[in-house]
Amino acid sequence: MGETTAPEKIRIGLTVNDVRHDLLVEPRTLLADLLRGDLELTGTHIGCEQGVCGACTVLVDGTATRSCLVFAAQLDGAAVRTVESLAGADGTLHPIQQAFHENHGLQCGFCTPGMLMGACELLERTAEPDPDEVREALGGNLCRCTGYQNIVRSVCAAGRTMTADRNSTATTTATTTATTTNGAQA
Repeated sequence: MGETTAPEKIRIGLTVNDVRHDLLVEPRTLLADLLRGDLELTGTHIGCEQGVCGACTVLVDGTATRSCLVFAAQLDGAAVRTVESLAGADGTLHPIQQAFHENHGLQCGFCTPGMLMGACELLERTAEPDPDEVREALGGNLCRCTGYQNIVRSVCAAGRTMTADRNSTATTTATTTATTTNGAQA
């Protein structure tokens, strides 16, 4: 019988949650396995392993991606964001996480990381989506517990909160700029 040899590893560099990683990976290593195993980011859940359930959704260069369908070797130079990137270092919840909490957008929590990341992508391109847009964006994410209404409600609420936060920041910045400018003229 012939000897079997391990596949040659491939060197990749990718950024995960704003941290650069230079890694040697086997060509067959899936992004989900790299995140959970090598990088110990276990918030990305693996459900069906066929890209159907959406539990493993992460953002790759800003696009919602099923991490169980992508080989890590394909992502050399990519920026990956996982659910761990959402909460602040002090534990402050991201507005999407807070909205899911306040609107009962989760029950068992297994699908939640994928839902949150899908919602994140949607809210980065559509500030205040309507319920139909939310359903369309999250249509590939399955939840066995909630019936989806609270998830849709949560994403819409997060959009409103994030818009209000942006408007508040813009108003504060404009006021500070006006005060500084007026003070400089005096």
